[in-house]
Amino acid sequence: MRRRPRKRELRRQARDGGIGAVAVVGLSSRPAPRKLPVAEAPPSGGTAKADPKEEPAAEETGAEADVKLSGCKVDPLTTWPSVNVEIVNGTEETANYVVNVEFVDGDGTRVAEGLAVASDLASGQRAKEKAQGLGKSPAGTKCKVTKVTRYSSGG
Repeated sequence: MRRRPRKRELRRQARDGGIGAVAVVGLSSRPAPRKLPVAEAPPSGGTAKADPKEEPAAEETGAEADVKLSGCKVDPLTTWPSVNVEIVNGTEETANYVVNVEFVDGDGTRVAEGLAVASDLASGQRAKEKAQGLGKSPAGTKCKVTKVTRYSSGG
């Protein structure tokens, strides 16, 4: 029969790192009720739309020239932003595209990011994708291309 360790042995083991303890404490047994976020209505009513003069990417050369944004909006239920991304392969070979988009509030602070991806676009082929942000965004959020990566499909 195995005997229980004495206090002196337990202290020695604890001092030497042989015993550890974990405490789990809960504040409440009931979860708080969920509240769905409510989007502010944009000044013009409806969903927030991009300015007709969308800001172009920093440099309209190379892959950036192959990408256009339209329909920048904030979903009224989730308050997540999204934007339509149109990609036209302007090269002579089949290519893949990754488009990084940022969503900024009226002060220019980034509130979310999104991606649009198009694979195996033939020369001159068009793809319509959607970049979705996952952060809570205010009405009037603007959408901006931050980076376009284009690479050959190799086939």
